[in-house]
Amino acid sequence: MAPSLLILTDFFQAADRALDYATNLAEPLGARVVLLHVRRDSLLDPDMFTGELSNLNQEAIRLALSRVAGNLAVPVVAEVGHGRVAFAVADAVSRHQPTLVVLGRPDYAGTPEELVQTTSLDILRTAPYPMLVVPHSVASTAPPRRVLLAVDGERFTLGRHAGAIRHLLTALSTELTVLHVAPAAGPDDQGAQALDSVLQTGVAIDLLQQVQARSVRAEHPAEAIVHAAQPGTYDLVVLIARPRSFLGQLFHRSVTAQVLLHSRVPVLVLPAQAE
Repeated sequence: MAPSLLILTDFFQAADRALDYATNLAEPLGARVVLLHVRRDSLLDPDMFTGELSNLNQEAIRLALSRVAGNLAVPVVAEVGHGRVAFAVADAVSRHQPTLVVLGRPDYAGTPEELVQTTSLDILRTAPYPMLVVPHSVASTAPPRRVLLAVDGERFTLGRHAGAIRHLLTALSTELTVLHVAPAAGPDDQGAQALDSVLQTGVAIDLLQQVQARSVRAEHPAEAIVHAAQPGTYDLVVLIARPRSFLGQLFHRSVTAQVLLHSRVPVLVLPAQAE
């Protein structure tokens, strides 16, 4: 079965930008697009109170999906889900087994962080899966070439997703840089271990260019990653999210959540498998 990219759309600007970005990824990957619109009709949905939800009826949704699909230059399947987005995504993932789930990040500039209830975080908590989040302000929808992979130096495995991620990096002819973010105080010999932790996963085996390595010390890792992943220097930042990142009430304070909220370049979150 050909690979696929599962793309969420609500027909707003951020979703349209993510769709453009993902469509440009699909061609070099030889992938089809699964376009998913979720009718978020649950009264418990936090976005019901923000006015950020599409209020289209079923016929309007069908016409909108048909229009969007008709404009794509890659094979596309359009679907409509219902209820909570995370559950609808989990269902679609189980059926299509996509390489990535792709969605846009709206403009949260006027919303206090503690009030931000993002779809991406809800999906990661409910059904961790490789996810690409495209900021609404991203300047280019061209496939990424310069990729920054941020790690903490601990060993990890990507399990069944390792092969798909290796294919993604290879098909895009990426230049991969591993960024080791170390505590402000600690041993100085962890940079090599961080690079080795990435190489051991096998994701860089087929890359034509040698993997580069950088190390920074930071009291706040998320700030260091966002600062390093500047547009013009890198096109994509990759995070390894461990199972513990998805647990508890403090998830919105995690490194993953902070980078997702503040990165100026697209963010690819890869859930690590428990060892």
